[in-house]
Amino acid sequence: MLLRLAGGRCRTGHSPDAPSHHPHHRRSLRGISTMDIRHQIDASKMSSYQRIIIAVTTFLNALDGYDVLAMAFTATSVTKEFGLSGSQLGWLLSAGLIGMAVGSLVLGPFADRYGRRKILIVALAINAVGLLLSTTANSALELGLWRVVTGLGVGGILASATVITSEFANARRRGMAVSIFTAGYGVGATLGGMGATQLIPAFGWRSVFLVGGLLTLLAIALVVVLMPESVDYLRTRRPAGAAGKLQRIAGRLGLEGDVNPGPAPVSAGKQQGSVAVLLSPRYRTASILLWISFFVIMFGFYFANSWTPRLLVESGMTEQQGIIGGLMLTMGGTFGSLLFGVLTTRWDARLTLMVFTVLSAVTLVLFITTSPLPLLAFSSGVVVGMLVNGCIAGLYTVAPMTYEPGVRTTGVGWGIGIGRAGAILAPIAVGALLDNGWNPHQLYIGVAVVVLLAAVALFRLRPYEEIASSVTNRPASRATTG
Repeated sequence: MLLRLAGGRCRTGHSPDAPSHHPHHRRSLRGISTMDIRHQIDASKMSSYQRIIIAVTTFLNALDGYDVLAMAFTATSVTKEFGLSGSQLGWLLSAGLIGMAVGSLVLGPFADRYGRRKILIVALAINAVGLLLSTTANSALELGLWRVVTGLGVGGILASATVITSEFANARRRGMAVSIFTAGYGVGATLGGMGATQLIPAFGWRSVFLVGGLLTLLAIALVVVLMPESVDYLRTRRPAGAAGKLQRIAGRLGLEGDVNPGPAPVSAGKQQGSVAVLLSPRYRTASILLWISFFVIMFGFYFANSWTPRLLVESGMTEQQGIIGGLMLTMGGTFGSLLFGVLTTRWDARLTLMVFTVLSAVTLVLFITTSPLPLLAFSSGVVVGMLVNGCIAGLYTVAPMTYEPGVRTTGVGWGIGIGRAGAILAPIAVGALLDNGWNPHQLYIGVAVVVLLAAVALFRLRPYEEIASSVTNRPASRATTG
């Protein structure tokens, strides 16, 4: 799929900083200004180096899928060794999610202040430490502590890697690039599960964390060697040597000519990388709407992935059929992420996400309604997985578009962090409702209504790119560049 990023033309009105288009802008243009290098990335075909960057970030997200589910892979063995109760295991399973929420909220702002590449490396190092020290745990408390540390790293990785993926893709293929990045999560989780079935019988549950730690060390090496600093960070923050770094990045991207940083953007200042700016008058409405979308979509995603097997059994299926139903959601997930990317090459990402959200709500109801007919329910499960995972890909596509470069990772990090709060709440809330007499049909219908709130929020959301494009590109709104 990465090869499909190589081509394509883009329409104006979709670049992160909405520069004005000109029919004579080409790769060989001399005297590229700061705004023009951003424009050149958006308007040019995808280079081999850009595809390498996206391949690396996709690998990072695959590791996140492995890391997040490592506890699920080892749950049975850990429970036997430490003699855990159901509630104790539940806290262990939630520990990583808690760490992820904190990591996204805390490390995202640091990435905007000190560099996305730097914080990405720091987050990977934290992740590796958490995974490797998990192998030394002699109690559930120790393991839970290291799972929180691992989650801190994962949260920071996701915030920075999402933004880097978005910034280094051209405008035409940005949705596809982020969707491929998102699909990496499912691939990592699937391969991790397959690997765990071989590792645990042969070497014990600690080997799952050891392999994850070693793979994360490999990821650090890949980032150090292959990953450049964010162009938008260099343009807005102007760290020492920014001009030279921009020039080298332009060369590796195949953009010939001199890069002139020019005057610092008006928005560059002390507020960049600050959480307060997300609730300033400029971003307050967009931030709240984006947070609502992240929270309810993540709530629905983790509800579907965590509770489906058990709720299908409650609806009358056998335990084996319940497991198959859960696998159908996972199977559809990777395809859903890629489908979203394909659709965004033709249609607006925000509107596509709205459609996915509405259809997710409809198919959640259809899924549980068809539970008496297993084959039909399994088919519906694949569709649910496709649509819900497509919504996640959509959030990761739209979130970077919502903020200017100077606060982009802060904004994305807080969106992901708020979303993780929904992920943590979903299993707890559903369990409480089950204890209070709710049946599976009521739960799925209730969650479907909650997911629809995201469609309402997205309808009102106007990303920064869209606003800037409508102002700066109005005279050339019908132009096409390549």
